[in-house]
Amino acid sequence: MKPLVIVGDSLLDVDIEGSATRLSPEAPVPVVDAERLVQRPGGAGLAALLAARTETGVTLITGLADDEAGRGLHSLLSTAGVRVLALPMTGSTVIKTRIRARGQSVLRLDRGDATPVDLPLSEEATTALGDARAICVADYGAGVTALPRIREALTRLAPRVPLVWDPHPRGSAPVPGCALVTPNDEEAQRFCGSAWSGDAGQTLLDTWHARMVCITRGSRGARVYGAHREVTNIGVPNGLGTAAADACGAGDRFAVAAAVALGAGADGVAAVRAAVADAARFVATGGAGAVSSPVPGEAAQGLSAPTQLEDRSRVDAIALAERLRRDGRTVVATGGCFDLLHTGHIRLLRQARELGDALIVLVNSDDSVRALKGPGRPVMHDADRARVLGALACVDAVAIFDSPTPENLLDVLRPDVWVKGGDYVASELPESELVRRHGGEVVILPTVAGYSSSRLIAAASAGGSLSERY
Repeated sequence: MKPLVIVGDSLLDVDIEGSATRLSPEAPVPVVDAERLVQRPGGAGLAALLAARTETGVTLITGLADDEAGRGLHSLLSTAGVRVLALPMTGSTVIKTRIRARGQSVLRLDRGDATPVDLPLSEEATTALGDARAICVADYGAGVTALPRIREALTRLAPRVPLVWDPHPRGSAPVPGCALVTPNDEEAQRFCGSAWSGDAGQTLLDTWHARMVCITRGSRGARVYGAHREVTNIGVPNGLGTAAADACGAGDRFAVAAAVALGAGADGVAAVRAAVADAARFVATGGAGAVSSPVPGEAAQGLSAPTQLEDRSRVDAIALAERLRRDGRTVVATGGCFDLLHTGHIRLLRQARELGDALIVLVNSDDSVRALKGPGRPVMHDADRARVLGALACVDAVAIFDSPTPENLLDVLRPDVWVKGGDYVASELPESELVRRHGGEVVILPTVAGYSSSRLIAAASAGGSLSERY
């Protein structure tokens, strides 16, 4: 049988699972008592693993770094029956670690900076693509789908091989002629940008020159847009629409199922209908957690894997910015006290990270916070605030500054985008002129109403339940 070929960015997913029954005495954050450590391929690797559970002849074309995690990732995939054709990478394997308590994610820690090298495709990879019964592209924004030779091959094959493209906001645009492109609802609106007029599917169909666009909508099913402007709504089958605690991997399961159906001769709507059912069944039966493997050896016994994660509060922010600029990438920076971290901060940081290729957070020192907020602040020392920020997946580096405003640090950092949250006017910010003098842009993002560190600290000081008071 011809192979099902998966193309895209792979990473290693690690879950630390446990329970949380108390708050830390240092700060109002949960303490997770770790009980189990599991791992699995992530990204395109997870798509290939899921495909291999039901299909024979699964080939994965992906970048793999030459390090311990990369070799472990290769082993997990090969053991599952996936034929891995590795593209060369620089840097270290991307590892995403979720800390989970009673099935709910509490925190995610990311490390690794693997980047694919632009070299000619091997004869094996070229042959596998040419012989494929269907191709599923799992783009996770790490660079594989941006490689010119990958794009040339996929563009050449799209007219004759069913090509399903699962896009990523930081990834590359799908090549023209895809049989099906599968963004979710939120992604579709973001891909449209200023062109969005309330009908994202039709806009993206024209933008990407795809044969069909399917916007996935979680428990609400999917909406399919065809080349002749027809729109088809597909619901989740009865009995499979119950929300589950962990939907991780549902998008990969959906894209793989659609590719399999198209490769077997189904039309686009029938392929999406099968994919909706498969993805719902996958979530209902445990999602990605059901295909995870225990981490072997001392790492599992001592739960030592997290201690090896890079502390991004120690990353040299200026060196990172210089390296990214040399590569022609966009550096985003934001700043503040971040004492204590709350939902409004997280949303701001996530939105800021989406504006470029890396986010550097500038944090007021303890003395700087006291000058701004009074003698009772900060609640957390600057080093602790930096470590908490550095543990967030959307933050690439953290730097601490002593002055009331971060102008001295910005003068050296020279970000492409400087982000502030709230009701500021860009022209009134003292650092705006400096940022623009270096060719940067100032972006003001709205804050989330009802959230502030001062209210959180007051609620914690008053005692009782934080959920009732804040």
